[in-house]
Amino acid sequence: MSNQKQNRRDFMKTTAAAVAGSSVPFWFDIDPASAYKFKAANDRPVVGCIGTGSRWNGVGPNAMKYGDVIAVCDVDAAHANKARDRVKDIQGKKGNNKEVAVFEDYQKVLENPEIDIVTIVTTDHWHTKIAIEAMKAGKDVYCEKPLTLTIDEGKQIIKALKETGRVFQVGTQQRSEMGQRFLNALAIIKEGRLGKITDVECVIGGIGPSGSIPVAEVPKTLNWEKWLGQAPMTDYRWKPKEGDKGNPKTRAHYEFRWWYEYSGGKMTDWGAHHVDIAQWGIGMDESGPTQVVPISAVHPVPLKDGMPTKDDAYNVASKFEVQCTFPNEVKMTIKSDGRNGILFTGTEGRIFVSRGDLTGKPVEELKNKPLSSDTITKLYKGRKPGDHMRNFYECVDAREQPISDVMTHHRAITTCHLANIAIRLNRSLEWDPKTEQIIGDDEANQWQSREQRKGYETNA
Repeated sequence: MSNQKQNRRDFMKTTAAAVAGSSVPFWFDIDPASAYKFKAANDRPVVGCIGTGSRWNGVGPNAMKYGDVIAVCDVDAAHANKARDRVKDIQGKKGNNKEVAVFEDYQKVLENPEIDIVTIVTTDHWHTKIAIEAMKAGKDVYCEKPLTLTIDEGKQIIKALKETGRVFQVGTQQRSEMGQRFLNALAIIKEGRLGKITDVECVIGGIGPSGSIPVAEVPKTLNWEKWLGQAPMTDYRWKPKEGDKGNPKTRAHYEFRWWYEYSGGKMTDWGAHHVDIAQWGIGMDESGPTQVVPISAVHPVPLKDGMPTKDDAYNVASKFEVQCTFPNEVKMTIKSDGRNGILFTGTEGRIFVSRGDLTGKPVEELKNKPLSSDTITKLYKGRKPGDHMRNFYECVDAREQPISDVMTHHRAITTCHLANIAIRLNRSLEWDPKTEQIIGDDEANQWQSREQRKGYETNA
């Protein structure tokens, strides 16, 4: 059976066995990341951290490798105070015992002229407003993915970026890290070892049901009204986790991802990673699909005209499959079920890449015909690959856009937003990637933006 005709299930079994039998990677060996050295010790950028929940525990310490944090901000005082203590502990061990300011209002961080860089690790529905205001305040920005809640927000961020000239890195770490598996997968493709790419499959997972979540008292440390931001006012909801695994079921903090009011579910949470790599791999990272077709979707609550009809349970799609067709005729499937990762299929072979694996016959062939280091360097914009945060700081110093720039991320997350619009309206969409408009469907086009609560509007 040819590699092209081999079905996905057999391919995955074969590659899993290959991984189990191999302990040495065959791909290009990249030196471990090291702390970026500025020209002088006092050239280290000064950093303010906006949003200090669970994800900040990864982003914040990485930012402190290359810069000095002097302020933390979160609408939950428990998060902010915990972050302050961690900053003081990490920096104190390096001899930096300066006080760290704690704020609830992010604008206090932006008003500080000492601060050069802000990290934005808030809920998705706050990313755009803070990022635009940060750039206008003269700050360079490291913002977690997904960058936007809507397609229109991406257009606004690009406008602000062009007007301010700031350096902006999106937190799609797969472009830099995870053993550089994704970067090496792209190098295999760019060197033509798969032939012409015909199909890509992105498996990004689904979510389980929450059941009914009761109204609860807002924690004393949390400013719920400010947490909601642009989203409609609603009751705080919470119920304890079941057993020893998982998180409490709530409308806030980590679980915000499973509510359309604040995020796009797995489609944007993991799609921001895998669709980004997939579009880069097929050469469509500055374009987008021309057609988006919803194959199937299951929502945990009923929808009417695309809107959830209940407010006491998770409402994003729990299972889904969407097919996108691109201008170069490549078909991309984005689905919840299967082994998490990306399967690239070409006329000469196929490879599977995830955060733990890079497999397929073209990978095995690297033993005898290794990748060119020049291919990796070109993919990484002429720089030596390293950790994602280091790349950002290098580009801040050089005044260049980093490896995960706003323009390409906007294109990838637009695909995810279009997929969500298609499954919520339950119909196919025709998209013009040049004009960034849905063709012949005025109702669907209105979903490029959404009404924002007064006082929390985003305006570039």
